[in-house]
Amino acid sequence: MKKPILSLFAPFLLVGCNSEMKIQETAPTVDKVEKIEPAITLSAEVQKLQQAALRGTQGYDIIESLTTEVGPRLGGSPQEAVARQWAVAKFNELGLENVHIEDFTVPKWIRGEERAEIISPFPQELKITALGGSSATPESGIEAEIAYFPTFEDLEKAPMGGLDGKIVFISGRMEKAHDGAGYGPANQKRQLGATEASKRGALAVVIRSVGTDSHRFPHTGQMRYRDNVKPIPIGALSAPDADQLERILSRGETMRLKLTLTPKYGGELPSGNVIGDIIGTEKPEQIILIGGHLDSWDLGTGAVDDGAGIGITAGAVQVLLESGLRPKRTIRLVAFGSEEIGLLGAFAYAKQHKDNLHNHVLASESDFGAGKVYALRTSVQGSARESLMEIQKSLEHLGVKMEAGDTSGGPDIIPLRQQGVPAIRLQQDGYDYFDLHHTPDDTFDKIDPDDVAQNVAAWATMIWMASEADVDFRAKPEEKIGE
Repeated sequence: MKKPILSLFAPFLLVGCNSEMKIQETAPTVDKVEKIEPAITLSAEVQKLQQAALRGTQGYDIIESLTTEVGPRLGGSPQEAVARQWAVAKFNELGLENVHIEDFTVPKWIRGEERAEIISPFPQELKITALGGSSATPESGIEAEIAYFPTFEDLEKAPMGGLDGKIVFISGRMEKAHDGAGYGPANQKRQLGATEASKRGALAVVIRSVGTDSHRFPHTGQMRYRDNVKPIPIGALSAPDADQLERILSRGETMRLKLTLTPKYGGELPSGNVIGDIIGTEKPEQIILIGGHLDSWDLGTGAVDDGAGIGITAGAVQVLLESGLRPKRTIRLVAFGSEEIGLLGAFAYAKQHKDNLHNHVLASESDFGAGKVYALRTSVQGSARESLMEIQKSLEHLGVKMEAGDTSGGPDIIPLRQQGVPAIRLQQDGYDYFDLHHTPDDTFDKIDPDDVAQNVAAWATMIWMASEADVDFRAKPEEKIGE
């Protein structure tokens, strides 16, 4: 693989969802979100927004539109370009101002042929997909003996050399969690499996998909090569096929596998972020930024990842605009491009707006599916945090608690957070999220309209109350005397 492409992808490939963030986010177990009566009296404005969201289908309809009219939209692909035009039209339809596209380019990677089969001892085909950014096998494929590692850590401990001429198989199961906490550890093999195997002489790598389902759908996702390591092909097997390999290997059999992956890469492709504003009435220069990522992987239609995030945040903006309420601060909606291949849209936004980031007073992204919101987290400290706690109190009857701890605000918010922009996060229940994540099964039928409505109600409440709060979200906590 050409060096410029590798260096672009390398730094930020751990960020496809909230559990991949640099700031670890954990949550207590949430089995069910119950609707209870408000513990406080809601303002007339909040009641209006929540009732409109809970009775409506704003977010659900937007998700349906994106996934039906555009479908899969890999970063840099012609379909992502169609999605940008869809977003421009949708933002204008909602009534946003200053709607425009901010262009940038991304490395070209196009999925090719994908095939794996056991040659011996028990010949049969397997379900596999190439990982994003993978190099290619020869068109005729690679046939070699399997070297098995139960976990990525086992491969890391293996001596250098000894894998010459072999295909490495890395297993390792991901555990389910409501906050997706198992994703980061399980994802190591996807991120670095090819690098570690190549350093030891392997020809190629297959991994157990990073997911929690038992369906015969492989999970794709971005990988990376470290510098000065020969790129070798890497693909992900479906969980049942990984089980099949383990059963055969447990019999003490020597296994030969044939692998054919033919992705093409090289050059640059266009991408972009779509932006629209509700201009604030009193503090228009102060920006509350929300959004999701517009791109998806190419196997499904990107409904939960991240059509849901686009629908939820755009739906909240729609509810606010249709209410007739006008926020004091500017609400900015961003549909980030090319998140899946390395947060490239997020970093492009941070670079293009670097001279105005001091006016970004709060930021948040929805990128963890369409499950109900169960908690609020924020990086805001000091007296301003009390205002955000008031938001939580206005959401408590929807099952939303306040959680201690920091937050990145979401994957695409990380570059802003690194530059000092305060973040807030509405934590979603993602217990089943990784059953669908990056698979052909990520489709619109998995979206629950009631769950989306609860999300939209929470987001509409959050952006309205944050806009109206008479506080400085950027203010640092007061230092104690003597410190």
